[in-house]
Amino acid sequence: MEISSTIKYIGVDDTDIDFFESQYPVPAGISYNSYVIFDEKIAVVDTADARKGAEWWSNLNDALAGRTPDYLLVQHMEPDHSSLIAEAMERFPAMQVVCTAKAVQMLTQFFETADTSRCIAVKEGDTLSLGNRVLRFLLAPMVHWPEVMVIYDEQERTLFSADAFGTFGALSNGGGWDDEARRYYINICGKYGAQVQVLLKKVASLDVARICPLHGPMLSENLAHYVALYDTWSSYKPETEGVLVAYASIYGGTAATALWIADALRQRGANVITHDLCRCDVSLAVSDAFRMSRMLLCASSYDAGLFPPMHKFLHYLKIKGYQSRKVGILENGSWAPTAGRVMRSMLEEMKGLDVLPENVTIKSRMKSSDIPQLEVLVNDILL
Repeated sequence: MEISSTIKYIGVDDTDIDFFESQYPVPAGISYNSYVIFDEKIAVVDTADARKGAEWWSNLNDALAGRTPDYLLVQHMEPDHSSLIAEAMERFPAMQVVCTAKAVQMLTQFFETADTSRCIAVKEGDTLSLGNRVLRFLLAPMVHWPEVMVIYDEQERTLFSADAFGTFGALSNGGGWDDEARRYYINICGKYGAQVQVLLKKVASLDVARICPLHGPMLSENLAHYVALYDTWSSYKPETEGVLVAYASIYGGTAATALWIADALRQRGANVITHDLCRCDVSLAVSDAFRMSRMLLCASSYDAGLFPPMHKFLHYLKIKGYQSRKVGILENGSWAPTAGRVMRSMLEEMKGLDVLPENVTIKSRMKSSDIPQLEVLVNDILL
């Protein structure tokens, strides 16, 4: 695939994979993006996951057409992009590896016998001439590993953005960008909003006409839309005014109450998303929690604590940096309700949350006598 007359795409789709990073379901697969830049000298931008090594090598050889690359540019050492570095160094003994100093250190962690004397360690703002074009390197530590860099091709006005602006989903499966990019960003980079903000400020100073990430489609139209979403996500601002109702129910009583609450919110004109935490993947629920401005948690008590699907959800919210939202709590317990106490304790470990002061409690099943307190909960979360 040609990105331009001098940049070729040599990445591969993985439609056989079930879980990315062994934890995120990817029913539409994922792409491992890689590129070749042609000039007087030739630079390969990243490799691919070993799962698709044979296909990547075929794409690279077709693109090179017998020529030899001068440089391998390594933006990110995570194995889904770097698994073929050692093999590439063996096949092309004159090729130099260009990466950050931290990536040089990591190289022998993944490839014990790798010859680091062939590495060129670049710093912020360093450049590399390929002949008629200059590549500029910008460091992006913790987006989302410490060794990450991005590459700006000044001639082509192209930003090779590493994992930034990436999405789940194989290129061959198409689909929209926003939802899977949000799920990818929140779950992969969500903890590192401050570092993403630093990168966005660097990118703002560049004349960018095209973004080439390491996962998902190349972006060349309406770039302001993608940058604006990244700014929202990395600032921990709500993307959508509305309420996520997330519930974890054992025998259905909590679920029925949560759905009643969702209907009551909709009757008041609220935008509402519901997630059954026992059945939806946690990465989707976390993504929507960040997306919405408010959240209602509804969970059963369990073993004098909290039903595990809700505990898992709150744990993920914490480690991804969930903050600056309004949250309400509903607990259910047949004899000694404990879920609310545990949920509140976990929320207190998160930053800048406005948690409604009173937990709402039902016992076993929602009854007509519960409606007044549920109405208060609905009204208070919307205030």
